[in-house]
Amino acid sequence: MSDNDVPAGIDILRVFCGPDGRHGNALGVVRDGRSHPDPAARQELARRLGFSETVFVDDDERGQLDIYTPGLRLPFAGHPVVGAAWLLDLEILELGVGEVFARHDGEFTWITARPEWAPPRTLRQYASAAEVDELPAPPPGEGWLYAWAWEEEAAGRVRARAFPRRFDGIDEDEATGAAALLLSAHLGRALNITQGRGSQILTAPAPDGTVEIGGRVVLTHHG
Repeated sequence: MSDNDVPAGIDILRVFCGPDGRHGNALGVVRDGRSHPDPAARQELARRLGFSETVFVDDDERGQLDIYTPGLRLPFAGHPVVGAAWLLDLEILELGVGEVFARHDGEFTWITARPEWAPPRTLRQYASAAEVDELPAPPPGEGWLYAWAWEEEAAGRVRARAFPRRFDGIDEDEATGAAALLLSAHLGRALNITQGRGSQILTAPAPDGTVEIGGRVVLTHHG
């Protein structure tokens, strides 16, 4: 969807941009959730916008968020929460899973999340980054796939691609915070993930079982 086709009152961000400010996963943010008061209207708008996620802000002071893909509602997702935390400049956001804490550190915005909040994904390791790069979009099979390989294991550098395989028009997810959260928790270490065409996601697990997810955010359209 071009900027000219975006309805009024919707901001578009790119979340988890690369070091050069490019790439990142597009996110629609409806600043006044009252404009779409019921789940059916929100689902229809998310489908029409066609982004991997659209977030509705029900209270911009308390950070109450409601997240939709083009086909379903999500209790939690990484890049919408990071994007909303950056846009609203908040340190606490309220979601169906509970309170999510955020912090802003230079060019990065971080959120703290629990692995059990993330929807299930298959984390499939490949032998090399080249194998991940060569995968078709989407690969054959069913279910949400996070394909990853070490680029430099000692440094925690990972190459990844994400395939929802839910047949809602999103063949490949450019940058997936929830999947990065699960991978970091699974491996038990901080990661520097290059996903998609060149997006960057940083993770840092904590002793209490939570994981911080961080990245850059850019505003590309102000509604």
